[in-house]
Amino acid sequence: MIQIPEHLSKERLLDLYEQMWLIRYFDEKVDEFFAKGMIHGTTHLAVGQEASAVGSCAVLKEEDKITSTHRGHGHCIAKGADINKMMAELFGRETGYCKGKGGSMHIADLDKGNLGANGIVGGGFAIANGAGLTSRMKDLGYVVLCFFGDGASNEGSFHEALNLASIWDLPVVFICENNQYGMSGPVKDMINIEHIASRSGSYGIPGKVVDGNDVFDVMNAVGEAVEHAREGNGPSLVECKTYRWKGHSKSDAKKYRTREEEKEWRDKDPIKRMKEAMLEKEIVTEEEVEEIKQQAKRKIEESVEFSKESPEPDLSTLLTDVYAD
Repeated sequence: MIQIPEHLSKERLLDLYEQMWLIRYFDEKVDEFFAKGMIHGTTHLAVGQEASAVGSCAVLKEEDKITSTHRGHGHCIAKGADINKMMAELFGRETGYCKGKGGSMHIADLDKGNLGANGIVGGGFAIANGAGLTSRMKDLGYVVLCFFGDGASNEGSFHEALNLASIWDLPVVFICENNQYGMSGPVKDMINIEHIASRSGSYGIPGKVVDGNDVFDVMNAVGEAVEHAREGNGPSLVECKTYRWKGHSKSDAKKYRTREEEKEWRDKDPIKRMKEAMLEKEIVTEEEVEEIKQQAKRKIEESVEFSKESPEPDLSTLLTDVYAD
């Protein structure tokens, strides 16, 4: 049973619970419409990984920043994105975040501190360090969360970023969402160490491994790292051990995984675990959690209707916002 922090109010707990359902329903709806040919391009879903996004962003202030990944819908939602604009972007409508031209991997919301999802593996490292350097040099006081996957930890940009953030004491928290697979390759075949977080020692910064399917374990670890950075003590590396229920992308049939492995991880469903913990402590009732679940579902359905009713970009705007003036 996961442990609920005593300082969190019932209202806050239900907010976190709803955020995880919003992420779950958003990605499942995207999965459905992609299969029907109503959404084009490609998508990378984070079903099963909701706790790492929600737990990490839950400890941030409004002015704090994040950089995301190709599997970034959850990060966007957890940082307060407008779900209508997100869904419209995937539908290719002009009411979307990128006016329908960016798609799944390019959603950004600077007003909310979301510096953008990124189609390049490891592409967020330099952006996060740049934002962290800005905060430090201009004494702005904000912290940057840099999300990345286990596969990106083998990119040169990962090591360069941690080294630079370390020697310059940048207020960046590097969050590795280790979902056990880089595309179709298991992480154990790609890395000859047990924990990616242990690489922090090479750069003289704190590193911690957490249960990425326990929203409160994530909150506690990332919260400590954020305060460490905010106090001027430099970066940290947090590894969230989690699992993606879907394939790497829409072209992935998951033939490299066993049903036993998938069942083992589905039994660790982060949403189910949070619900059970709240019911065990008698913080909520079955009726209350069901209402939150249905409320999240309604919001996603409303975003679909908003998207369907939104206009497609006019052909005259084909080159608008593509090149800098």
